[in-house]
Amino acid sequence: MKTIKRIRNSFIVKKLLPSLKNRYALTIIGFLVWISFFDRNDLISQHAYKSQLKKLDAEKKYYEQEIAGSRHDLNELVSSNRNLEKFARERYLMKKEEEDIFVIVTQPAPKTEDPSVN
Repeated sequence: MKTIKRIRNSFIVKKLLPSLKNRYALTIIGFLVWISFFDRNDLISQHAYKSQLKKLDAEKKYYEQEIAGSRHDLNELVSSNRNLEKFARERYLMKKEEEDIFVIVTQPAPKTEDPSVN
């Protein structure tokens, strides 16, 4: 018996149910539900678009930095023949006649399991 009185005196029964009988309130609620979940540009899609935009912005910054580095290398190469020779020797392992080049490759340290990471 007390639970029935509690239900009748609750906020939902006293305030919300009468307003839900209003067709304008129902229309507005239906519209908000439609926009939020069923529309082509729903909230879930908007969140996915924002996360994709963040990833693309990060890629854009990376490529802009790469372009700036490439431009710097190009300016260095064009500036003098000495820089061109240095670049060719370092990057492409080119050599002069009667010159030997030794390439030393270091092995990376073996990966060990770190118990503190788990």
